[in-house]
Order: sequence, then C-alpha cells, then structure tokens
Amino acid sequence: MSNSSPFNPDLINTSHTRGDSVRAIHFHNQKLHLLDQRLLPAQEIFLTFTTPQEVACAITDMVVRGAPAIGITAAYGIVLAAYQQIDKDTLNLKDAFKTLAASRPTAVNLFWALNKMQSELENCLALSTAEQVAHLEKCAHDIYQDDILANQSMGKLGASLIEENSQLYTHCNTGSLATGGYGTALGVIRSAFQGNKVTQVYAGETRPWLQGARLTAWELMRDDIPVKLSSEGAAGQLLRQGNINWIIVGADRISANGDVANKIGTYNLAVLAKYHNVKFMVVAPSTTFDLTIQHGQDIPIEERPSEEVTKIQGIQIAPEHCEAINPSFDVTPNELIDAIICEKGILKAPFDINIQKLLGK
Repeated sequence: MSNSSPFNPDLINTSHTRGDSVRAIHFHNQKLHLLDQRLLPAQEIFLTFTTPQEVACAITDMVVRGAPAIGITAAYGIVLAAYQQIDKDTLNLKDAFKTLAASRPTAVNLFWALNKMQSELENCLALSTAEQVAHLEKCAHDIYQDDILANQSMGKLGASLIEENSQLYTHCNTGSLATGGYGTALGVIRSAFQGNKVTQVYAGETRPWLQGARLTAWELMRDDIPVKLSSEGAAGQLLRQGNINWIIVGADRISANGDVANKIGTYNLAVLAKYHNVKFMVVAPSTTFDLTIQHGQDIPIEERPSEEVTKIQGIQIAPEHCEAINPSFDVTPNELIDAIICEKGILKAPFDINIQKLLGK
C-alpha cells in the first residue's frame, strides 16, 4: 500500500514561522508524503502514497489525523487519482471521490475539500486532461497554503484574548501535525507564547490514541514551548487549583448554533471549566462550520474499533474479550463555550446569530 520513504521534507520550501517547525504533509513529484503519526514520538517516518485508495486508508488508519489535515490529504488524493488518468481522453474521478469521502465521517473539512476539488474539476472540463490535472493540483496546493494562512490569522485573534502570565490547557493535538501548519488551538498557543503571554501549557494525554502525549507534547517541546503532560483524570484537580486561565481546543465540526464536535473528552473539559470558572475557547477554520446542521445532536459521531481502547499500540491492557465503547468524538453545547475563533473573526454568544452574521450567505 505505502512504504517508508527516504523523502527529505527539508528539501521542499514550506511556509514556516518561528516556533513552528513541523510539516507533516508534502506533495512532490506526483507523490504524497505523510509523516506517520502513529509512530511518533519514537520514530519520524514519512510514508509515500500514489493512489487515492492508499490515501483513504491512511486517513482511516490514522496515519494522518486532524480535521484540516484530513481535508488537505483528501484533496491530494484526488490529484493522485487524476495523475493516474492523465493519458486518457477524459477524467473519471467518481470512485476516488467516493472512496475518500468514506474514510472518516465526522470531520467536515474532508467533505469541504472534496467539494472544492469537485467544483474545480467542473470548472475546467473544457480543458485538456493534462490541463485539468494541473488545475486540480494547484487547487490542492491552494487548500494547503490557505490553511496555513488561516491558522496564523486564528493564532493572532485567539492570542488577543489571552492575558499575560497565563497557564493554558489543551486537548488532543491541534498543531502543525493536525493541519497544513502552525495549528488551530496550538496556533493560538504559539502566538500567545511568542507574545510572552504564556508561562505554562498543560497537554491532556487524550485516550485512546494518546495524541496529547505522543503528538502535542512532542510538537511543543520541539519548538521550546513549556509543556507538562497531564493524565485525563488530573484535569479537574488542575482546574481546582486555580492556575489555569483558558482551556483551548480545536473542532472537527461546528453546527449552525455553535455546538462543537471534537475529540472525545472535550465535553468533559468544558463541563469542568464551567464549574471552575475557567474560560473555554474553540479554534477552527471557517471550513469546519457546517451550517446545514442546526444542532450538535445531529452531527454524526464516528465509532471506532473497541481494540483501540482495550489495547495500547498492540499491547492488551484489558482482559481478553472485554467489551469496550469507543466514540471518537463528543459534542460540547455552545453554552459551555466562551469564544470560537475562526480566521474571519472572534465569535461569542449568541453563537447562532453571530455565526450567521459572520459566515452565513
């Protein structure tokens, strides 16, 4: 399917800023290279993909994760499908679109990116096949670069709300690994740290895939941002001590009323934050909003295999045949959220009205 690659991402010119040293997605010479996030932090290995089917498996199998990164990856999956047909008279990408759309159900950025690629294809049907492929590749590159720019904008907007000498808590991984670069919630943390507002970041470990422990801690340490790892069960005690100023998280889908679907455990943190009078911020690009869904209860929640809970990296930690539940996401109601940041502005309650004003058509 895919193979470990000697590909060196340092040879490619990508948009880095100070305190932002990671790029997990590279498209080069008609091949897609993804940093295998399942192996971090022990190994940094790029896998190489040449077909949309391989890319769909990479998304499903968590080689790549994070809503914006999934969308970017899917866009490049369409480009790979187009290159497979570059010598044909016409492009037939229906199967590729269908396969990639089925890879993850909750992250709306996936479907947004595929819809954008579909629109680009429809707009250039009069061109030659080679020209259509070139247009699709440029569209995917634009999706990638626009995401980085949006993250940098969100970083500045979110950081404007953070007070000096703040301690922050974050969940899952929302940094460069989860996006084109810079990050959503971690982008805010990066910007606030660069503005000398942050004295400490706490990263929740994030069971069952341990994205906080394996990815967020690795990413922040790599960029010399002070981080301490917290077990899930320690979050309440941390908030009770009164040192945390903000909990900052990302999102995989946001409904029209401001309810937020995000990595499982987010809702728990929002409830704890409300009880302890800690402010709660959600950071996500405008592509994460799904205005066709009015309430969070209507957002589809992905159920993943129970083995992800009963095992850690293949090691059995529960009794054999123990049943487990494994919803990958939960929904945080808007009344538990103080601010939602997207690249177009800062949203506060009433969210349904303000989302419509900012993003409605």
